[in-house]
Amino acid sequence: MNLYDATVPIFTNSLRQLDRWLDKAVAYADRRKFDPEILVQSRLAPDAYALVGQIQSACDTAKFTSARLGGKKAPSHPDTETTLAECRARIASVLGYLAEFKREEFVGAEERPCGANWMEGRTMRGGDYLDQFALPNFHFHLTMAYAILRHNGVELGKPDYLGNLTFLP
Repeated sequence: MNLYDATVPIFTNSLRQLDRWLDKAVAYADRRKFDPEILVQSRLAPDAYALVGQIQSACDTAKFTSARLGGKKAPSHPDTETTLAECRARIASVLGYLAEFKREEFVGAEERPCGANWMEGRTMRGGDYLDQFALPNFHFHLTMAYAILRHNGVELGKPDYLGNLTFLP
């Protein structure tokens, strides 16, 4: 299996779903007559990231993982988002970046060394990086964003999380 299949399509589908959740959040706030912007700083626990941080982290994991495995430089996002529109712009930017990747750029990615600042000079084999860190970290932050929205009453269900499924003909 080429690691492209385990990254770019997964990240793309999930980030599109995240953007759809924000549509539902705005619609819910409109129905309930409150400012949807308060959701940006909502969090599940005092020491947990707010919704904005969960969105930033999911986007960062998607772009950095794809960059490291695909042999590209990731775009910079300075974590300055404070509104839903800015969060959505970040999601759109990362989706645009992911759309630039080609399957062939991931040939050999399983063995490509992957490092990050938090690894303190150490690296991981690409396949291990994906399996042990990147995918769990991406889904953690995505799930936390989902949970924050659900906790605040946004009507989301499992189909909203899963997104588009690929069925055989």
